[in-house]
Amino acid sequence: MRIRGDVFWAWADPTLHHRTHDETLDDGTYIDVQVRLSRTGTTQMFIGVYASSGMAIHEEAFDSRPGESMTRALAWGVGRARRVATDTIPQFDQFACSK
Repeated sequence: MRIRGDVFWAWADPTLHHRTHDETLDDGTYIDVQVRLSRTGTTQMFIGVYASSGMAIHEEAFDSRPGESMTRALAWGVGRARRVATDTIPQFDQFACSK
């Protein structure tokens, strides 16, 4: 179960058409990337990275991805989410091991 943060809830609008990419990485980290078209036709994106416990590690939202289709934005967002996940988790593991 993911514990959504304020960024997700501020971004969420279930009435808009959207596409989603969910993925669980080998270490249990879960990524959630969503893209949608705003009411004015602008491509928007949400990126969430969650620990295996469900806690939010990273959430960000983009109100506009100028010049990008939903498909292109989704591909970019998945790559970013994977980078955030792999760059963030080792820091937490290292911190936990140093105690």
